Amino acid sequence: MAEAERIIGTPDIPEAAGTDPEQADSGNGADAASADASARPRGKRRIAVLFGVAGLAYALDLVSKMIVVAKLEHHEPIEIIGDWLKFEAIRNAGAAFGFGEAFTIIFTMIAAIVIVVIARLARKLYSLPWAIALGLLLGGALGNLTDRIFRSPGVFEGAVVDFIAPKGFAVFNLADSAIVCGGILIVLLSFRGLDPDGTVHKD
Repeated sequence: MAEAERIIGTPDIPEAAGTDPEQADSGNGADAASADASARPRGKRRIAVLFGVAGLAYALDLVSKMIVVAKLEHHEPIEIIGDWLKFEAIRNAGAAFGFGEAFTIIFTMIAAIVIVVIARLARKLYSLPWAIALGLLLGGALGNLTDRIFRSPGVFEGAVVDFIAPKGFAVFNLADSAIVCGGILIVLLSFRGLDPDGTVHKD
């Protein structure tokens, strides 16, 4: 009976393979360390994408506003597609698309908080789509925050420069567009269950 149990019983895996258990544990530790080492460069690349997209969005918004202030402000609107799309310089003290002009300081604080949250979230970022989405949000928030800090009538009360005027819609700028595109992308990523750390969850 004892002989039958010895033959049928499951052998000890490390010993049967001629492997010491301590060596197996050290091997697992090496695999984990290797995975961490490979994840770090990937995370750094995603962070680089985030700030690269943010820098591009911010630069385009800043340059476009400088041109609008220099060439279009106090001039007649420029028709791009007839009455359907015009470039018309206005100063907006409210939120995106001209909403909430009485809450300029509040919107300025919200933009600053969004920037801080995105910067903190970047440390756990391993998803390329999330990096692009957060980069658009960050660049747009920085663009409008720059206006609120440096433009008249005063610090943290500055009016944002808007100039894209579709027919029957509010006037906006490139920063607003970046924020909206980033927000839509985040909604789509969340709907698909993709988290900023690259994992996929299912409700």
